Amino acid sequence: MSAERFRAALRDAIGLHERALQDPQPVMAAASAIVAALRGGGKLLAFGNGGSAADAQHVVADLVGRFRRERAALAAIALTTDTSVLTSVANDYGFERVFARQIEGLGRHGDVALAISTSGASPNVVAAMEAASRLGLRTIAVTGRDGGPVGRAAAIHVNVPSGETPRVQEVHRTLLHVICDLVEESFAEGE
Repeated sequence: MSAERFRAALRDAIGLHERALQDPQPVMAAASAIVAALRGGGKLLAFGNGGSAADAQHVVADLVGRFRRERAALAAIALTTDTSVLTSVANDYGFERVFARQIEGLGRHGDVALAISTSGASPNVVAAMEAASRLGLRTIAVTGRDGGPVGRAAAIHVNVPSGETPRVQEVHRTLLHVICDLVEESFAEGE
């Protein structure tokens, strides 16, 4: 890797972070929706594919465990982690249903569905968002590009407007950390 390629990658990441800084409203709304669901006895259901699956699991680990502060565990489930469920649903219903079927089984009115998709176009994420909306879950999408059908299906849309998957994922991780920090702060203050 050349030094210029290194600098270009960091400049691009910094530029996208600067762009995200201009509009905090979607991130604040996402954190508020999660806090409201958890305070109301609900839970967070997080999902995505590939690197976004890892991000979903990371968010859940930060909420069930802790992010920065000691506090009670928060109710969150990553729909990407149960290989028996994922493979049986994919086998019996198709891969497009792996998250929707879990939303149908685990989701309740008042819960939050958190979809993470760098493309905004993953059919299984779109299907899960549609199922979540039908069941009365609050929907949050964290997307890249123009948000695609995943972003359009969400009540709250946090978008990183870039087609460069690595840069989108870098900003997603920062924004998801901010959401975790805001959620945790809300619960730490109440204890």
